[in-house]
Amino acid sequence: MSAHEFSPDDSNASGHEERAAWGSLVAFFALTFAATWIGWLIAWYLSDRSSTGFPAPGLPLVLFYLGVFAPGFVAVGLTARREGAAGVRALLHRLVQVRARAQWYAFAIAYMAAIKLAAALIHRLALGIWPRFGSEPFYLMVAATIGSMIVFGQSGEETGWRGYALPRLASRLGLGGASVVLGVLWALWHLPLFFIAGTDTAGQSFPLYLLQVTALSVAIAWLYANTNGSLFLTMLMHSAINNTKDIVPSLAQPNSNPFALSYSPVGWITAALLWVCAGYFLVLMHRASRKPREQNP
Repeated sequence: MSAHEFSPDDSNASGHEERAAWGSLVAFFALTFAATWIGWLIAWYLSDRSSTGFPAPGLPLVLFYLGVFAPGFVAVGLTARREGAAGVRALLHRLVQVRARAQWYAFAIAYMAAIKLAAALIHRLALGIWPRFGSEPFYLMVAATIGSMIVFGQSGEETGWRGYALPRLASRLGLGGASVVLGVLWALWHLPLFFIAGTDTAGQSFPLYLLQVTALSVAIAWLYANTNGSLFLTMLMHSAINNTKDIVPSLAQPNSNPFALSYSPVGWITAALLWVCAGYFLVLMHRASRKPREQNP
């Protein structure tokens, strides 16, 4: 007999709660994907589809950014329905949860830049030449990182991905497993942008992007776990990734098939480094999850 005994009524209640929890996750991802993809596709249809000017000013631009913020809107709506105003306040409070040790701010800001510089060094050692470096000044990267945290969608995305989905997935799959599953879904959410002219990802290799984003999801989950679920820090890291990834650009010549593999050496070196780090974080997450069980056999 286990230490925790339960009656059939308890089992039925537990099963009902488990189904409801999975249902809330399915609803979150279904509504988020639908809202975002419909918004982006309508924005593309209303834009000049023969040009690279996507999204066009006016309604297409509004629809595009509504799609970007959809994860946050859906998360707030589902939280309000299930937990009421108190749950929404608790969720949004984590967007301004700034207390954390300095090392985690450094991790959030410098992680992608360090990966990219290491990739450049490996490229030099392996191929005998330095890869092309970006020309954007460092101060512009810093300004863009700070500005885009709120203005360009990190608040909307992080409220949904790490604020709503990650803790619910982690309670069922463990933090490591949840971060991998979330990373795959997060990458898939971006898929329409690989087919729309005028976006940074148009014609790029989606398989390579999927590998990189899934590994980054693990790293962001590690930051999340060590900052008491701070969405402010995950927003900062998300924004820093977006704005420092082109210190050493890894984009290849656009391909007619986004599902083809990339020919960018820097891109593959970057993916390999991200997964070396992700593997280390996954091991640490697994060890951390075992400690409570070892302390309370």
